[in-house]
Amino acid sequence: MGAWGTAISSNDTYADIYSEFFDLYNDGLDVEEISKKLIADNQETIDDTDDSNNFWFALAKAQWECKQLDNDIFARVKNVIETGADLEVWRHLDADEKDIKKRQVVLDKFLADLQTERLKAKSRKKKIIRQPVFEKGDCVTFRLGDGNYGGVIVLEAIKDTELGLNLIALTRISSKGKPTLNDFENSEILTKSFANWKSDIEIGWCYAIGLKTAKTEYEVLGRVKVDINYAVNVGSGYYFNGTIDKMKEYAQNQFEYEKDNPKPPKKIIAKELIKKKGWKFW
Repeated sequence: MGAWGTAISSNDTYADIYSEFFDLYNDGLDVEEISKKLIADNQETIDDTDDSNNFWFALAKAQWECKQLDNDIFARVKNVIETGADLEVWRHLDADEKDIKKRQVVLDKFLADLQTERLKAKSRKKKIIRQPVFEKGDCVTFRLGDGNYGGVIVLEAIKDTELGLNLIALTRISSKGKPTLNDFENSEILTKSFANWKSDIEIGWCYAIGLKTAKTEYEVLGRVKVDINYAVNVGSGYYFNGTIDKMKEYAQNQFEYEKDNPKPPKKIIAKELIKKKGWKFW
């Protein structure tokens, strides 16, 4: 069930369904259409006796907030609460009696709220569409702590989204003069081995907001052609609030670490990431 508390909303299923409902609501879909879609898409959860109640609680709460609580869904939720069916699930999952009593109080209040007429329907939120800070192929340089120039290559720019994502690879460039585009194409990608890192390649998706808050001054020196299209993949890649500040810190820490420790053996050249048939990091 993935619960972290006795509150109606304190479990993964409720959080996911409630969030998805309002994502669709803010996209302009009507409540009935959203409800049908969620029910159709979540049959496995609905059939799971340990998780089913959380699904219906989330859907009922979302509908109620929109002043469109379906009678059948309300009746289902009311029956689950009044018969003690949800408490039985908690007992089945070995919850202690203290938590079960707390859950009872929460359920009674939840049912009372659903039976109260909401004054006004929840308004739809207008989504903020953001553009990525960098263009695909941008070669960006900044000063490292020792005064040398470091740099990153922008492998992808995902436009017209709420996040404004850039996929950025941190290079091992550390030069006294500004690097050239040729330097970027032939540079190694930095692999982190300092602290507890285990030869982790420093490539990640960066949010526009995170990049715009960077305190480090940087300069786009030009743009190289990136032949590979990188799709956003939460499961295979990773995200970080990737400001230039953080990338600069990683490079400095790694170079400092290598003064007394061997350089990681893993070696990836930027060309492998920008030319077709190149290496893929996921």
